[in-house]
Amino acid sequence: MKWVTREKAKVDRIACPWLIKKFVDKEAVFLFVPADEVTKVAKKESAIAFDAPGVELTHFKEAGDEYVSFDAIIKKYKLKDAALLELAKIVRGADAEIPNPPIESAGLEAAALGFREIAKDDFENMRLQFPAYDALYKYCQLKLQGKAKIKRPMG
Repeated sequence: MKWVTREKAKVDRIACPWLIKKFVDKEAVFLFVPADEVTKVAKKESAIAFDAPGVELTHFKEAGDEYVSFDAIIKKYKLKDAALLELAKIVRGADAEIPNPPIESAGLEAAALGFREIAKDDFENMRLQFPAYDALYKYCQLKLQGKAKIKRPMG
């Protein structure tokens, strides 16, 4: 299946392809296009659009809380993996304005911005960042087992 989103990805638009490849569509092909072309390209390529205004798999509010496209994909495909749901909190905190984001969210946002700037394009950005999401997913598994804890900064 083809999937399409806005170009110049940072957090959610890299987290989503990682999620899709790992849990939804192992053969997924991704297209990154200018924001105003997402729906047109989705139609032309018979692709699933994500993280763009006016598409199903994008940011949404529920019970007053903001959720990101990563959450929308988890919800649509009924993914229940506890570590994945924990990772979603980190992605949400890095990509949305939420109260009390997980401490890991700030590091993810900083790393994602850096990767976006050093990558030559969105495909290299995915290649560079996917191992970070693999590591965060493993960290979330360990955290749920009580084997990982991040020190909170003093302040």
